[in-house]
Amino acid sequence: MSLIAELKWRGMVQDIMPGTEELLAKEMVSGYIGFDPTSDSLHIGSLVPILLLVHLQKAGHKPYALVGGATGMVGDPSGKSEERNLLSEEILLHNQAGVKKQLAHFLDFDPSRINKAEMVNNYDWFKQISFLDFIRDVGKHITVNYMMSKDSVKKRLEGDTGMSFTEFTYQLVQGYDFYWLNQHKNCKLQMGGSDQWGNIVTGTELIRKKAGGEAFAFTCPLLTKADGGKFGKTERGNIWLDPEKTSPYQFYQFWLNASDEDATKWIKIFTLLPKEKIEYLIAEHAAAPHTRILQKILAEEITCFVHSKTDYEFAVKAAEILFGNGATEILSSLNEKQLLQVMEGVPTVEIARTLLVDGYDLVSLLADTAITPSKGEAKKLLQSNGISINKVKLAADKTAVYTTDLLQEKYLLVQKGKKNYYLVKVV
Repeated sequence: MSLIAELKWRGMVQDIMPGTEELLAKEMVSGYIGFDPTSDSLHIGSLVPILLLVHLQKAGHKPYALVGGATGMVGDPSGKSEERNLLSEEILLHNQAGVKKQLAHFLDFDPSRINKAEMVNNYDWFKQISFLDFIRDVGKHITVNYMMSKDSVKKRLEGDTGMSFTEFTYQLVQGYDFYWLNQHKNCKLQMGGSDQWGNIVTGTELIRKKAGGEAFAFTCPLLTKADGGKFGKTERGNIWLDPEKTSPYQFYQFWLNASDEDATKWIKIFTLLPKEKIEYLIAEHAAAPHTRILQKILAEEITCFVHSKTDYEFAVKAAEILFGNGATEILSSLNEKQLLQVMEGVPTVEIARTLLVDGYDLVSLLADTAITPSKGEAKKLLQSNGISINKVKLAADKTAVYTTDLLQEKYLLVQKGKKNYYLVKVV
């Protein structure tokens, strides 16, 4: 199966220029994707273009990852309803370093490979170009009519906020990236999200008009969730690739909680499993959806790909704490950072350490922290064995908690019923 045929099967091709598939079948092609450093971490929406580069390299072609040090100063209007705030040079430099570090994790930069991955930064060539040089040598090749015909421009001009000249020039700046890489790196292919199509073809037009050359492109669809929600977003915000922004445990849980429809689509896009294996898993899942085998394999593959096997194994173990039975030993083995990862999103209440010195009456603890609405409700739950502390059902003679009951000498995990958890922090 050819590269394009496989990407189409995986649902990763939307628009494609004529001749692209033939070019990729004929020679080793250098292709690139740009990543704007709007943050010091990429999020899971960036995994699709990252995986396009991974597939490109696996197929024997040469991937270029472009970090947009220059374009990040302008701001891409594609898919935006209003102009975003421009970042300072200091923040951009910080963000570029973070993005570069993440991209280096996914691609093979081994210098012994003929198709080794390379990282480039468009600030390196734009810093030497004056405004007058740019509008004379680049701007004259692309008409205003052509630029205004792009969806990213039309939608903004028809909206209430309009578009600044800064953002209007973005497609010229991105188009010049393709031209520069074509001339200096023999780059003949650009890829990206479908919202980038207008910017990408501006680059192919510039190569044709300014250099008399030919370039190619294809885009991947923008992902949506089956329930209509925005892909990569949760109630707590973006799902980031940086483990400090989104813990590996929360990352794993995002994929594990995918709907059957999303999991069927995402396992093709976000894993490198072969077609035969994926089709087998989809059939196996359809026969017994309650086992959620697709979600489990998807979460395993992508957590190992982005983080590590160790992080995946911890995530599975940690999930047993909230969703399994018992798990007392697992809970007590966690360090504070791991404990807080697992408890992310669990309501937290605070109590004074002095209350535990002589033992804190359980009825008072539950009522004082509003875990139960009253002392009467607390007594009922305790009498019916409806309360667990640190995943242990309370014995009949357990009427108080002490400092010796604390996890990491600071926390209590209170479970009310089967699903309601509260993290009690001692201060």
